[in-house]
Amino acid sequence: MAVKGPTRRALFLSIAAFGIAGQALADTVIVLDWRDLLPKDDTSLPGNLQGILPHDESSMAARQPPSTGIRTDWTGKIVQLSGFIVPLDHDGTGVTAFILVPYVGACVHVPPPPANQLVFVTTGTPYESSGMFEPVTVTGMFGTASRSTQLAEIGYALSAEDIRSFRQ
Repeated sequence: MAVKGPTRRALFLSIAAFGIAGQALADTVIVLDWRDLLPKDDTSLPGNLQGILPHDESSMAARQPPSTGIRTDWTGKIVQLSGFIVPLDHDGTGVTAFILVPYVGACVHVPPPPANQLVFVTTGTPYESSGMFEPVTVTGMFGTASRSTQLAEIGYALSAEDIRSFRQ
């Protein structure tokens, strides 16, 4: 008797099991908002308002306000966070490292937010960005990081498994 592959019932059970496992994985993704990255007692100006503060010709990094601390609640967890890309490294035409910022212009056109409002994102698969400050949603392993770039001090890191253009 020749083996013909999985039966219809076995195939259905495999698909159903994969769907349950996929749903379990989706349930473990923690969707974060930028305020979630601030310490619980932080009352600093929200990121979307920081961008409208006047600035002069001095270095943007020099005008970065001090961070009030970081949170470790999501270290080692899979999270999802939406923001804007400030590219740092490329591979061909794709971005492989960038700063995820909470508002357009942060770190380049306006002073950067505190380190606890910046996320250093790396990806093994270059992301084909449509340009600087593209809105994206990033999903991946989250952690704390003390990283310094010429643009700003960064308080968090995210190893991206998925980067998608942000759609509201």
